[in-house]
Amino acid sequence: MRKTILTISLFVVASLCFNSCATLFGKKTHALAVGSDPSGADVYVNGFKMGTTPVELNLKGDKSYTIEYRKEGYESITRVVNTKVGAGWIVLDVLGGLIPVVIDAATGNWNKLDQDAVNAVLEEQQ
Repeated sequence: MRKTILTISLFVVASLCFNSCATLFGKKTHALAVGSDPSGADVYVNGFKMGTTPVELNLKGDKSYTIEYRKEGYESITRVVNTKVGAGWIVLDVLGGLIPVVIDAATGNWNKLDQDAVNAVLEEQQ
């Protein structure tokens, strides 16, 4: 019985030491609301069609994205969505020691999108 408790305790301690806050509790994808005026524009993310406005996309927070709006009779518009580091994760990782900081920095799990929504006003072609 004592050996089992010791094994479980060591497992819990190791799990806490070799993981980090953002890796354990952070979101893997982030919602991005994409809209346009007029609506009905095709939305391309990094060159791949992802839907028609209005649309909500779930994107990874550790990458930057190029959002392109295309609609017949209108000029195409491009927007860029970048990443930013969640300051709260950094504070929690620093309190946890060096290992959580290294893990979250290496995995990019403390990153998130710098915007929750992207909108564009399309102009008619001349």
